[in-house]
Amino acid sequence: MSERLVIIGGDAAGMSAASQARRFRSPDELEIVAFERGRFSSYSACGIPYWVGGDVATRGELIARSPEEHRARDIDLRTRTEVTEIDVPGQRVRSRDLEAGTEAWTGFDKLVIATGARPLRPPLPGIDAPGVHGVQTLDDGQALLDSLSATPGRRAVVVGAGYIGVEMAEALLNRGYEVTVLTRGEQPMATLDPDMGRLVHRAMDGLGIRTVVSAPVTKILTGADGRVRAVATEANEYPADVVVLGTGVEPETSLARAAGLPLGVYGGLLTDLSMRVRGQGNIWAGGDCVEVLDLVSGRERHVPLGTHANKHGQVIGANVGGGYATFPGVVGTAVSKVCDLEIARTGLREKDAREVGLRFVTVTVESTSRAGYYPGAAPMTVKMLAERRTGRLLGVQIVGREGAAKRVDIAAVALTAGMTVEGMTALDLGYAPPFSPVWDPVLIAARKAAGAVRAAD
Repeated sequence: MSERLVIIGGDAAGMSAASQARRFRSPDELEIVAFERGRFSSYSACGIPYWVGGDVATRGELIARSPEEHRARDIDLRTRTEVTEIDVPGQRVRSRDLEAGTEAWTGFDKLVIATGARPLRPPLPGIDAPGVHGVQTLDDGQALLDSLSATPGRRAVVVGAGYIGVEMAEALLNRGYEVTVLTRGEQPMATLDPDMGRLVHRAMDGLGIRTVVSAPVTKILTGADGRVRAVATEANEYPADVVVLGTGVEPETSLARAAGLPLGVYGGLLTDLSMRVRGQGNIWAGGDCVEVLDLVSGRERHVPLGTHANKHGQVIGANVGGGYATFPGVVGTAVSKVCDLEIARTGLREKDAREVGLRFVTVTVESTSRAGYYPGAAPMTVKMLAERRTGRLLGVQIVGREGAAKRVDIAAVALTAGMTVEGMTALDLGYAPPFSPVWDPVLIAARKAAGAVRAAD
């Protein structure tokens, strides 16, 4: 007898799960119904800043698979349809057609929750004024582009200096705007330690992006026409013709919370290694709405990245389709850029290591992306954390120019393997003058860290 799989959410995790489940089971064996409240499916939200900035020419280039393509593979994807309730005991979900306004219940044998994350929108006066934009969805990106086209002024304020904040600062700079970034943090990029964030701050200022730290926003000021005209902090006002919010996200788990499903300290759904919701036999969850195991700290954390969401979907799809797969956890790897400055991190910051009670040493080295004599060699700074006594690698942060960011992958593999910094010094990495110095910058940091561990003992 055919089973029905219901999926809430039509982006990375949800549709990866649907596609993988379809590979395992035919339409006669498994009916798949997916609900998506937006108009698009399977798109790259990470690419929105590059579309806004003009590096990506059209919105369509960000869409990996359209709703029509999913339907052609016998996946009943219902766009502009929002799920409003999960009835766990009754094994059904209530949905609302956002165009027609009608509601209906749909039963399920298996359920996948892939509701993603919602942007943090601080409850500030004027936050909903015309000209204030978030950039979570393709519709958000289009609304921002429309606003930029309709606004004659060229002053932009970005609120928040995390990944989205710095990427949107670059996008607006590329479009010829005078850009100011406001952050409540000590430095931009709070995912880095402050000393590394200071390097980002200095580089952004050098690129012509005004970056104001320790400056929490107090309100959005509007003109006589109701449109945004400035952003206020306790100390100053910053004129703005457009405002972009880059204040981070939190798990979208309101449906799960109302249904009594287990949530973690960050508000994300808790799952086992198969991405099955804990305590449930037929409900799975993945993507930005879940918390995952941090393999370095041993604790659950919320890491909203498209790479993880797609992996979650693959694991879920295999398991609901009758196969077996697991998602063991993450080490917290992420890269970004602002113009030609590359920013990368993996593992723990100093703050993270202290919070979990680890004793550690830190080292910072400066090197170049290529042999110093080879044309185009660019500087980079590498910071490394290692556990005292054991020498286990705990984290790496890199800030530099071309060729810097992807070096963090060396550290990500070492973290996943549980390597020591001493063991890393023997890694057989590729070398030629156009690609690296004889000692790669990450290995230079590992050598210095190994020495610091020995000295600490």
